[in-house]
Amino acid sequence: MKLTVTTFVSLDGVLQSPGGPTEDATDGFDLGGWLVPYVDQGFGEIAGPWFDDADAFLLGRRTHQLMAAHWPHVTDPADTAAVKLNSLPKYVPSTGREVAAWAGTTVLSGDLAAEVRALKELDGRALQVHGSGRLIQSLLAHDLVDELRLLTFPVVLGRGKRLFEPGTVPAAWRLTDVRSTPAGVIGHTYAFAGRPATGGIGIDADGHEELLPVS
Repeated sequence: MKLTVTTFVSLDGVLQSPGGPTEDATDGFDLGGWLVPYVDQGFGEIAGPWFDDADAFLLGRRTHQLMAAHWPHVTDPADTAAVKLNSLPKYVPSTGREVAAWAGTTVLSGDLAAEVRALKELDGRALQVHGSGRLIQSLLAHDLVDELRLLTFPVVLGRGKRLFEPGTVPAAWRLTDVRSTPAGVIGHTYAFAGRPATGGIGIDADGHEELLPVS
């Protein structure tokens, strides 16, 4: 299975507590629920189909807890996200902390990188990560993310946990799809493309700017 990360971010890269003020108020974050004003039909048209290729989920403990309190109560058979989340396997890394009860959940208590690599070897299409900021940082550090699916909202928050925190391993990503909503939300899909290449801008003999070779 390929490992995909789906998350909501502000223009300045914040992913903390997008859906409500009680999701994550760590460090006094008081802007929770910042995505709600921008949710429209177009939002669902982008985010909904992203669940179609899910065959399993990998969730951080906190994100799993929040989802376990909500999704089991969504029983509409036409809601693809609810059907997938409630029926498919869910894996949660945890080292001794209690994990919320939710059918189909397996706790991963060993070496994270090794256990995730083993999951990726299983048959299936996508092992999906949703939210789970701290988990994403660990996955990026071990080059385990194959695809990023980002919904970027037209709001600058100025504080809060970010998708790419200082110390994130440098990486290049190739844009494979982009869509927008009437409310100004942009859906980007990126495929992992290895380490960043570098180059420069110089001036040729005729006084024109030129791109220098990429390393």
